[in-house]
Amino acid sequence: MNSINLSVGDKAPVFSSKDQNGKPVSMGNFKGKKVVLYFYPEDDTPTCTVEACNLRDNFSLLKKKGMVVLGVSPDNQEKHKKFEEKFHLPFTLIVDDGKKIIDKYGVWGEKNLYGRKYMGLHRTTFLIDEQGIIKKIFRKPKSKIHAEEIVKAWEEMK
Repeated sequence: MNSINLSVGDKAPVFSSKDQNGKPVSMGNFKGKKVVLYFYPEDDTPTCTVEACNLRDNFSLLKKKGMVVLGVSPDNQEKHKKFEEKFHLPFTLIVDDGKKIIDKYGVWGEKNLYGRKYMGLHRTTFLIDEQGIIKKIFRKPKSKIHAEEIVKAWEEMK
């Protein structure tokens, strides 16, 4: 991981960018809402797709529980739009092709795949409360059941 190490209880870093439709989006837009901010390496790759589809399939439950889902990856707006359309994703995908948000949240760092070391995005989800405070960090979310992990975590915080 890089030098920023956020913890539960920290104020969530603010950011501004645009979504898959080119509309401006910032953390300030979600004051008073529970935010599921999930970082994923790349649109339309196997594990990222499983995770996005799990969140899609459980989106109505997450929404009913008052949560807003925001996905962030280093992909550009065009790739996000194709990903959203291909898999009918009902939530916002935030463009971070300059890795500014990724850096603020400290989710870029060294990875190891089959003994090969390289720099990349660590799949991470932050649960942020209505006051903008980080309440839970999933450092290794389980892509196939991620929505269930999220709901359980919020329930346990009550």
